Order: sequence, then C-alpha cells, then structure tokens
Amino acid sequence: MKLSRRSLLGLAGAGALGLPLALRGQRAQAAGVAKRLIIFYFPDGVAAQSQDGEASEWHASGSETGFQLGHQLEPLTPHRDHCLFFSGLSMGGTDAGSHPGGAKKLLTGVDGGNGESIDQYLARTVGASAPWRHLYLGAAANANGASGDKHIVYAGPGQSIAPEDDPRRAFRALFGASGTATGPTPIDTSAEDRSVLDAALADLNDLKARIAPLEQSKLDLHLEALRDVERRIMSMPTMPPATCGEPGSFTSGPPDSALYDPARFPEVLRMQTDLLVTAMACGLTRVGTIQASIHTSELIMSRFPGTPFSDPGFDMRSHQASHYGARHDLAHREYRDYLEQRRWWVSQYNYLLDQLAARPEDGGTMLDHSLVLLCTEVCDGNTHSHDNMPFVLAGGMAGILRTGRRLDFGGARHSNLLLTLARAMGDGANAFGEASSGVLGGVLA
Repeated sequence: MKLSRRSLLGLAGAGALGLPLALRGQRAQAAGVAKRLIIFYFPDGVAAQSQDGEASEWHASGSETGFQLGHQLEPLTPHRDHCLFFSGLSMGGTDAGSHPGGAKKLLTGVDGGNGESIDQYLARTVGASAPWRHLYLGAAANANGASGDKHIVYAGPGQSIAPEDDPRRAFRALFGASGTATGPTPIDTSAEDRSVLDAALADLNDLKARIAPLEQSKLDLHLEALRDVERRIMSMPTMPPATCGEPGSFTSGPPDSALYDPARFPEVLRMQTDLLVTAMACGLTRVGTIQASIHTSELIMSRFPGTPFSDPGFDMRSHQASHYGARHDLAHREYRDYLEQRRWWVSQYNYLLDQLAARPEDGGTMLDHSLVLLCTEVCDGNTHSHDNMPFVLAGGMAGILRTGRRLDFGGARHSNLLLTLARAMGDGANAFGEASSGVLGGVLA
C-alpha cells in the first residue's frame, strides 16, 4: 500500500499525540548503538526501605552477578539476563518527600521540571529521522483532567506534555483507518495529493477576511508552518523499511465512556503496549514512553479483574495502598495489596519485554537492540524518598549494555543514568540535567 502525502499530513496533524513529524531520511544504525528507547512508568513508588528502617523489599540483593529478586521483581525472572537492576541512584534532595517533585525530576534530571526530558531530547537528536519523533502513550494518564506535573514528559522548562490515552486514536494516527502497515514504498506523487492545504484555501481566505489584523498575522504564521511541513514531506523519497507485517486493528477497544473505567485499565495498558511495539517494529519511531496512570494515583486497582488484589467489596487505590504504614507488616491490608500491585506493574513491564523478545531483528530480537527503562517517581511509596530509586533497565544485549547484573552506585545522581541512555542511543552529550558527572560505569558494553 502506498502512503500518500494526504495520509502523512494526517499523521503530522495528530496534535493530541504530541508527536512532531521528522522528515529527514532514516540514517543507518551504527554498531553497538541502541535502535530505540522505551520508558515504562508506573505510579506511587515501591515497597523499599520502610519508615522504621527495615531493608528494601524491592532492590535485588546479593553480588553483582549472583543476585536474588524479591517478590516484587520476581516476574522479571525470565528476562533476568536482559536486565540491569540498579541501587544507589538518587534524584537529589530538592522536593524530596514529594510525588510531584519526583515526577518533575524523573526524566528531566532537573529540579522542578525545569528542563527537557530525556525522551524529548533524544527524539529531536538521534531520533529525529523517524517519521514520529516521539510516541507518548498513556493509560488513564489524563483521567480527571490530569495535567502539569501529573505528566512526566517535558518539552522544556515547565512545559509538560499530555500523552494520548486512547489506543484507537493513536492507532488511527499512526496507521490510518485501514490499519494497513506502511512499508518501504515510494510516496504517492499524484497531482491530486500534491497539497491538502490547497483544497481548503478558499475557506481559509474567507476566514482571514473576517478576522482582526492581529489574528490574520497569526493565521499566516500557522499556514506557513503547515506549508513548511508539507514541503519537507514532499522531499521524502521513501518510507523507512518496515518489519512489522500487518498491525491489525484497535477498533475493539473500550468505548470512550469506558476508557477510564478501572476494570478496563489492564486492557487499555496492554493495547498501548502492543501499539508501541508495533509502531517501533514498523520503523515509525525510535523513542516511546508509556505512562501508566499518574502519581498519587486514584486508580482503583482492586477492580482489576483476575488479580491477587481484586476485591469487589473494597476499593483499594494505588496511592492509598502506598501509605501502608511504618513497617513491612503483612498483617496490614494496605501493605499486602501494595506488594501485589507493585508485582503487577512489574509483570506489565515484563509483558513489554516479552513482545520485544518475540520479534526477530538483525540476528537477534528487538529486545536485543532496545533500551527499556522501568521507573516511578519516588522510591518507597510511604516515605516518598528520592534516594535509591527503583530503576530497572532492560535490553541491549547486541553489544550495547552489560546486562544480567545488579549494580550499586552509592548515591550517584540519576541524571548520570539519563546521560547513559543518551550515549547508548548514539548521542554524544557529555552531560544531561543537573549534577551529571558522566556515564554510569559498567553499564555500557
């Protein structure tokens, strides 16, 4: 199937996805460089060191290679050799004890969200040649009008971006209504598709004649920006090679009225995960972020069907469970549910790794050529600590990362991890965010 300029401009105009369209040719991938970065966020921390000083129930224990995974991380056992389990990374003391403060620093490495997040940075640098620079998908990430520091992606200082929560909308923007994957086919150059703006020009001129001069100048700037996008689209000789086959359809997802029904949340998250992997398999983007809910989440996880914390008679929310008390006490319902909730989030990350590992790529799998970061905005959900952050990094066995290890960095700033991701993606930055002193030793192959 040919992808017409009309279709491409439809993609470019999908503003709800927050995805600028890059229009330079796709570059060849250098050896030892990750082809893609995926960030998987979940809310409200983990069961780590307790308020009473009990040892972390999250972090891997043991030696660098002879380590053990606790109950929360156990779902990652199948991908243990693909993972790096971090200890001792700190987001710094500013706003420590705060969920919003953690969300602002998480991907920016800058206090107060006063910087660009690592995914946005890489989207406009090493990822700028992909048709979609950045794919930002959410599951209940905009529930109840969430905005501002509820979102973890920043275009610049104080400029958070909202993800797309509806997998059907995201699918249509990426693949069109037909759901047919795009391949390495020349763009249609027929005259009828030469300019989608020309068809509406008469209406736009009529509008321009009826608005104030100041608004006319704004309209002119808008039209020129669109013309520039169109000119750059027309310069693209081909679409990137696709290895995705048929992406199928997302027309059977929850209706709008059920999009934020907590009982449907697992379904929505699974669809967004599948969509992101498919888009990357099709060569549509190199950088993607999945935001599962928001910090201080009111997501009623007890309504998830078929989970250990499902209880129709009791509504246990994520943030509610995170305040489990001063000790790791299994006699407390909140703590029991919190452990199982965290384990469930890890199992969803493991599903993402499964999907990447199931797709062959360049003598290995997509997982071998990827960086996949698991993260949340605080360490322990009850203390809200910003130290010893519960990061896990997977993928990169194709000469990119030294995986299958537990690494302790003794309080180093997490901005070094963000810088390490940039370098693994082939970016030459020497610093990222605040207080970064260099790449994390022993992470890169």
